[in-house]
Amino acid sequence: MRDLLPLLPRPSRFTGIEDGACRKNPARVRLRMALAFPDTYEVGMSYLGQKILYGIVNAHEAWWAERAMAPDREAGAVLRADNAPLCTLESDTPLARLHCVSFSITNELCYTNVLYMLDLAGIPLRSAQRSQDLTACPLVIAGGGALLSAEPLTPFMDLMVLGDGEESLPDVLRLLERALDHSWSRDQLLREARLIPGVYVPSLFAPGEDGALVPLLPDYTRPARRIVADLNTAAYPIRQVVPVGAVHNRLSLEIARGCTRGCRFCHAGMVYRPVRERSLANITSLLDDCLRETGFDEISFLSLSTGDFSALKTLCHGVLDRCAREQISLSLPSLRVGSIDDEIIERMADLRRTGCTLAPEAGSQRLRDVINKGVSEEDLLLHAQKLLEHGWRMVKLYFMIGLPTETDEDLAAIADLCRKVRDAAGRGGPRLQVTAALSPFVPKPFTPFQWEAQISREEISRRVHLVRELFKGQKCLKLRWHEPAMSHLEGVLSRADRRMADVVEKAYHKGAIFCSWMEGFDLGPWQEALDECGISAEACIGAREAGGPLPWSHLEAGVSEEFLLRERERALAGKITQDCRYGACRRCGACDTKAGPSRLPHATVAAEPDAVLHRNRLIFSQRDQNAHEARRDAEGRLICRPQSSRPPQIAAELILKAAQYRIWHSKMGGSAYLSQLELQAVLERALRRAGLPLSFSQGFHPLPLLSFGRALPVGVESRAEWFALTLHQALAPEEVAARLDPLLPPGMSVLRVDAVDKSRRTEQAEAEAFSLSLPTVEENAAVVRCFMDFAALTSFPHTRQTKNGPRSADLRLLLRQWEAGSAGLADARAEAPAAVTFVADWHTLYLSPLLFCLAVLAPLGPENHLRSRLRLLKTAQIFASAQTYP
Repeated sequence: MRDLLPLLPRPSRFTGIEDGACRKNPARVRLRMALAFPDTYEVGMSYLGQKILYGIVNAHEAWWAERAMAPDREAGAVLRADNAPLCTLESDTPLARLHCVSFSITNELCYTNVLYMLDLAGIPLRSAQRSQDLTACPLVIAGGGALLSAEPLTPFMDLMVLGDGEESLPDVLRLLERALDHSWSRDQLLREARLIPGVYVPSLFAPGEDGALVPLLPDYTRPARRIVADLNTAAYPIRQVVPVGAVHNRLSLEIARGCTRGCRFCHAGMVYRPVRERSLANITSLLDDCLRETGFDEISFLSLSTGDFSALKTLCHGVLDRCAREQISLSLPSLRVGSIDDEIIERMADLRRTGCTLAPEAGSQRLRDVINKGVSEEDLLLHAQKLLEHGWRMVKLYFMIGLPTETDEDLAAIADLCRKVRDAAGRGGPRLQVTAALSPFVPKPFTPFQWEAQISREEISRRVHLVRELFKGQKCLKLRWHEPAMSHLEGVLSRADRRMADVVEKAYHKGAIFCSWMEGFDLGPWQEALDECGISAEACIGAREAGGPLPWSHLEAGVSEEFLLRERERALAGKITQDCRYGACRRCGACDTKAGPSRLPHATVAAEPDAVLHRNRLIFSQRDQNAHEARRDAEGRLICRPQSSRPPQIAAELILKAAQYRIWHSKMGGSAYLSQLELQAVLERALRRAGLPLSFSQGFHPLPLLSFGRALPVGVESRAEWFALTLHQALAPEEVAARLDPLLPPGMSVLRVDAVDKSRRTEQAEAEAFSLSLPTVEENAAVVRCFMDFAALTSFPHTRQTKNGPRSADLRLLLRQWEAGSAGLADARAEAPAAVTFVADWHTLYLSPLLFCLAVLAPLGPENHLRSRLRLLKTAQIFASAQTYP
């Protein structure tokens, strides 16, 4: 794939140059695997699970885990056109040449993307089609949060890892290593894999007479989810791969795993039990180490319900002090209504203020009790009042439509509740800007609502329309909603059995990929595939008989069917169930109790018996936060902090400008494919990791004081780039270079650091020198002729399209001088010496040097053909004073 970088969109995603990426000598490892994510790089690099497994596998000296992401449609078309296989990011190795390919399955809509990646890799889609020789075709496995209900994916997987993968995946790899050493067949490996706790081998189950899956071996009847009993003993990646672009480009630190709130629609809240909180000492240590190793400027504390972390207030006090000192922002996702108290809100208000999202899920109290949300209208309005009091003026509210027992009155209550939140300050007070988002309910396996029907697409549209009408004409209220067709497809897949595998494969071949993206989403291929397979979508989303066989009945998630049925009955009766972590046990089956052992396997061996017990593990027996109390004046009106145009405070020393430097560096190989914005992010994190005393701008979003020369076009290499840096403490240029150079990505190195005065800090060159070559001697001779013909012209009018419309210029003015080939300027990587060297004159006009060369070489063929073969290298910058670097 590396040879195609000039043709790929966002090519930096495929270079494998990120900081923290693991690079090993292939000759010195026994086992090579790909951690494959069936979505784009931006989404995959935000997924914490892959980062954890990447660190665990690569800590083993004889194993090498690399990454593979799903190329977008455009990149996939480039690979197919050039008959190039899908490769790993680190070493550009085709996936088919590895020993194992492991997919992370986070939702049902990614099924076809799994087939897309296998197809691009040249790996047979179905397990039954793969060679028995494990050296001829990799073992294909899957893990992730959506696997307890992924029967449509089972014919394509050799095996699946259920639950937490920290212990299961290494066990699978040890078995694979043994199988390779003893030349086992694929089937023999799979039979042995059944003995590993947490491993599900789909081929060892087959449909019985009633359609339920039955075991083929007597000692393998109920594969169970495997969990880490104590998070403090689990490995966590300190040295993480720092992406060049991601949806969540920040340090994600998991502070707890599991949730016992008991929301009856929530799959994760049911199957990730029990709650396991990481200790404050462990979190603090990980935070220090991770920030030092990654250079991130934003922290996100992750869990299914961060606001329910028992020691959140204690944790935040120390972290927020650090954030203020080091210009780091803090994000607390997954906050429940009323789950953070006044002191935390007040401290966060003093930092960079972001939006706030709350999830009441239903408009009426009756329906919130049905789903066991545990949120009252009073709680929500009080939370809104606290936001107003501390300066927030916008809030997002998430709701579900189509919940069991929902009526039109419940839908009308959504609009009514949004109006009350908007006006929470009371008469005469400021209003909140409320954005409500509607998501159709999808019944999920292993929840109390797994037997319920999903409403039809038509009914989803009707209910959305009803709420839209109620929002019309309402000031400060906005409404958004999830695409009904996409939710319908999710419902079709979420409770499907193995017969749906044929539908998945047919839909893929009909072009259905990236089905979780609105851009390009099309339900048509799925409808055609369902019709061809004789499967009714209406039957798939219909109700299930309680007590009857279900496609996932042969798997153990940790919660009993009896518990789910009890919760279903309580839902229909409108009864709530309290959180067991702070109350009585509800006998769900996940924990070891006096009444009996957990339904989950105890796979870990430990010296202390308690270390392997499955139970809720909390720091404090009760949350360390206080309940909200609204501040009111003598007349009962809410006292709100006035909206301030004053930016957040920044430590005084951070705005000092003690010393300024111009740092010269190279940008070769893969780093040449970093865009200017990506380069800036890479440098900011490297500077933080280097411990350099950065100066920051002032304002609402303080940033390190960095300035750059002209942006180098993506794909153009350089031995003469620079950026300007301001520090609040003076250091010797040699020390700046020594600290920064080891932390730059492959292809970049510090060439020189000059201390400069403010007037020359951003001085731009008036000309730049380049060398240009194509792969063959014949092509380079043609390049010389093109430059010769171009230089003989008196003018060269050229028009190009820009964002502001067509722009015309005389490109002949840009060529100051040129010379036919110079072997001394050729790189060892090139097959032929440079065809020409030339100096581009930017005195009167600047144009991308790549576009300039393409215009000169236009007689040699189409632009796309030239882009993939042309090598352009900047060799020097020339300033007005006639000074040249280097």
